[in-house]
Amino acid sequence: MLVRIVKMGFYKQNIEVFLKHFEGYKSRIRGFEGCRLLELYRDKNDPSVFFTYSYWDDEKALQNYRSSEVFKDVWSKTKPLFSIRPEAWSVNKIEFLP
Repeated sequence: MLVRIVKMGFYKQNIEVFLKHFEGYKSRIRGFEGCRLLELYRDKNDPSVFFTYSYWDDEKALQNYRSSEVFKDVWSKTKPLFSIRPEAWSVNKIEFLP
């Protein structure tokens, strides 16, 4: 399983726009083949910073999503809203303690 973490910062005036976009796209992203989990977090100290946290079957599933029309549509609407360059990490889950 691949875990993908993406950090995004938005101009203050774009935060509500981003949240509306996310609301409209979250089911399509989560429903994409190979996506097992999708969560959105907001930084406690900086309300303009958000993180997505998603589980993918493997690198191929993530790459299929990143090559898809869904991703292109999401990214084209999200990218202009950024106040900082987004950062992304792909990590392997080592351990989980429920």
